[in-house]
This record gives sequence, C-alpha cells and structure tokens, in this order.
Amino acid sequence: MKDIGKWGKRLEAAASLLYPARCPACDQLLGIGAQRMCPSCRRRVHYLSGPLCCRCGKKLSDCEAEYCGDCGRRRHLFTSGRALYEYGDIAPALYRFKYEGCREYAGFFGRELACQLGGYIRSLKPDGLVPIPMYPAKERRRGYNQASLLAQALGRELNLPVYPKLVSRNRNTRPLKELNSEERVNNLKRAFNLAQNGVKLKTIILVDDIYTTGSTMDQVSAVLLAGGCKRVYFVTLAIGAGV
Repeated sequence: MKDIGKWGKRLEAAASLLYPARCPACDQLLGIGAQRMCPSCRRRVHYLSGPLCCRCGKKLSDCEAEYCGDCGRRRHLFTSGRALYEYGDIAPALYRFKYEGCREYAGFFGRELACQLGGYIRSLKPDGLVPIPMYPAKERRRGYNQASLLAQALGRELNLPVYPKLVSRNRNTRPLKELNSEERVNNLKRAFNLAQNGVKLKTIILVDDIYTTGSTMDQVSAVLLAGGCKRVYFVTLAIGAGV
C-alpha cells in the first residue's frame, strides 16, 4: 500500500510538469508548489463582505438597510442565500469556467466555497445540494453543467450529498443576461420540473455559478416547495451588485 501511495504522488508530480496548474482568476501558469491562485489575483479578488442583504446576500450601499432594492420590491420563494465574490471581481474566470471548458476550476471554487461559506452552509443543516439544471441538449453541446461540477466539488468538501437529477430543465430558455427582470420571470415559467414524484429532502441548498435577480432560484424553489420540500436556500460563486 505504501508503494501505491508513493507511485500516486510521483504520477501527480509528473502530471503537474506536463499539465502545469493555472490561476483560475487570470489563467496564468502557476509555479510548482504555488497556491491555487496567484498572489496578484489574491490581492485583487475579494470575498464578498458586509453589510449584506438579509435575503439574497448582495452587498448593500446603505448599512442601515436590511434588504437590497430588488428584495425589498419582490417576494422571493427561497429563504436566503449567499455568494462568494462580487461578479466584477471574478467575471473572466467564471466565463472560462462556464464557456471555455475550464471544468478543472470546479475543484478550486468548491474549496473556496467550503472554506468561506462552510459555516453558513452547515448552520442550515441541509439534507443535500441541488445544482441548477441545464437544458439537456445545451449540456450535451457544452459537455458539462458548471453548476453540477461546482455542487459535486462542494459536496465532497463538506461531505454533503448532491442530487443533480432531482430537478430537470424542460425548456431551452433564452440567456438571462439578454433580459430584464420581468422578461426573466416570464422566460423561466414552467422551465423546470421535478424528475421524481415528491421531494423527501426537507432542506435543500441550490448551487449555481451566478445570482443576478433571483428569477432562476425562485422558479426552481417553486418546483421543490410544491413537491414537498420545506426550505430552499442557495449558494453561488458570484452575485451582481445591489440596487
């Protein structure tokens, strides 16, 4: 067994020489033995900090307020959620993770989420993590669902079960970045279904890469709550600025 362990370490060392790690924030090569984000990006990329909206976790401009402008105007179906970064700090990395095949970023981001938001996640005592699903044809074209990879990585870090097939996406909706808030809601209506009859999990945490207005989280929450779930929360890598 010791010999197997030694060979495993040697293979990892050889792989690092052939396929050196890259910083997920700037995609530059990292030196051997370096941390998983280069020092300059560590200084530039900041974790989201308070004051935060009590519902969605967006950064507030008014320290006296409890909710961001969006959450103050509308009723969300999820209970609350948190994000790791402000979108502007990590946008290029998220683009590569989502569209350019950099699925290896999932491990790094999963560890980051577990390290920074692990206390929040554990305090909710979730029965499991559910990634936001992609439309099947779209996922086949891309080759993966970044939300599912992220949920799997986070689940490994926190020893939480992941249910990637609990909710399915049955309509190929328009990209949300092209739509305003009202159009997003209409675009996502009846886009999600439960893949099984009834939800035995009482507390679920949804996992996605980006939170903007919460329309996607609300629509998936509606399906889960109607199926028997009692509480739905979310965690994401990034979140837009509060309004």
